[in-house]
Amino acid sequence: MTPPKRVLVIGAGFAGLSAATQLAHDGYDVTILEKNSIPGGRARVFREQGFVFDMGPSWYWMPDVFEDYFARFGKKPSDYYKLVRLDPSYKVVFGPDEAVDLPAGLTGLRQLFESMEPGSGERLDEFLRQAAYKYKVGIGEFVWKPSRRLTEFISLKLLYDVARLDVFQSFAQHVRKFFKDPRLLQLVEFPVLFLGATAENTPAMYSLMNYAEMSMGTWYPMGGMHEIVKGMVALAEEKGVKLLLNQNVTRIEVDKGQARRIHTDSGIYEADILIAGADYHHVENDLLGDTYRTYDETYWSKRTMAPSSLLYYLGINKRVPRLEHHNLFFDEDFKVHAAEIYESPQWPSKPLFYVSAPSKTDPSVAPEGYENLFVLIPVAPGLSGDTDAIREKYYNLVMERLEAYVGEPVRPHVLYKRMYAHSDFIKDYNSFRGNAYGLANTLMQTAILKPALKSKKIRNMYYTGQLTVPGPGVPPSLISGIVVAREVKRENNL
Repeated sequence: MTPPKRVLVIGAGFAGLSAATQLAHDGYDVTILEKNSIPGGRARVFREQGFVFDMGPSWYWMPDVFEDYFARFGKKPSDYYKLVRLDPSYKVVFGPDEAVDLPAGLTGLRQLFESMEPGSGERLDEFLRQAAYKYKVGIGEFVWKPSRRLTEFISLKLLYDVARLDVFQSFAQHVRKFFKDPRLLQLVEFPVLFLGATAENTPAMYSLMNYAEMSMGTWYPMGGMHEIVKGMVALAEEKGVKLLLNQNVTRIEVDKGQARRIHTDSGIYEADILIAGADYHHVENDLLGDTYRTYDETYWSKRTMAPSSLLYYLGINKRVPRLEHHNLFFDEDFKVHAAEIYESPQWPSKPLFYVSAPSKTDPSVAPEGYENLFVLIPVAPGLSGDTDAIREKYYNLVMERLEAYVGEPVRPHVLYKRMYAHSDFIKDYNSFRGNAYGLANTLMQTAILKPALKSKKIRNMYYTGQLTVPGPGVPPSLISGIVVAREVKRENNL
């Protein structure tokens, strides 16, 4: 009997775990090599002084994608973690004296829109009806395409769908057909920030994100986002996946056009098939080199990257009023901040920012009576000058605005503070230009225009994760792993 083919996966992020689990389920011998001491990639976790901090993703959207993922293996998310729906979904702060809470139910949401712009409640229904179609086709069909050849998209139905998806119209143009009030426009445009581009440069197809957020809800796994990772690891190991931690890959050895041996700091591993879930640019540039990389530095220099992030993990020795679980501070001009990310990259003058307070929902992430805060400022990737002084400057800048909103001092009550930015993303994840989210989802970086999921020079090497198809975000990364696993199985029968 022929032994099963050996698959090595570099990286235990969502995409790597997803690909590994699917292939182990399909009968392959799968090992994951993870650089860090715990799995999860950007969704790692750490604990300090009784606080539990999710390090990266904090929004749980598209619950159907998670349900479908676990259902592939006869499981449910509830087998591994408990979900609660947040209500309000999130808070948007427009200034010290103006904020709105986004209700979880569509009836309340409609009433909120109507109160801000008469007639917009009815227009919201039509906007979401179109967004529902885009979600059905976009998430149900388009994102599952491996995008390796144009013929995947050539059919009368798909051409019809492309027309209805508004692929060639900008998101900004699309939403202005429905809403005029600048506050409503900010509410509706906010989800595309997670796609790593401005509304002007994002295809209108991505109103599917509004459907996901408004109709399907914002959820939270009790214990934190890392509970999803723990569940995925448990499932992977049930399927026979071997997860090796503290395995920093240093070189991929290629023999006769095949990746045969993967070198780490502590050993050499042989493979019949290799899947790279690590940073695509790092793998090609640092692990393969000029001879075997598909894309050169000129190619990468022309990519539009999603933002990096300046992050603060804060443990507060009291409760902080007026905050919900998710809080968006839109109290400065978004256009100025966006220009400082995408058009003339620089450290922002008056940044917007986001505050997550999971202790509002989950008592397990902070000591009793205390608050756990995660503060995020989107910043341009590739900025120089990521120093402690810069980090402190922006800490004080946003905390002054946070304190103005909550109406009381917070900084004197900070028991624990950790700052995290570009150089940390590079050190921990080999992140290209210190980006936090991967490639921006612009029209010219969609589907077949993204870096390919298979190497063009190495016959048994594939890629997965946020720098290839379908794109950035936790649900797309889960899907990316399944898509690449399908391609491996199609081309490498047992």
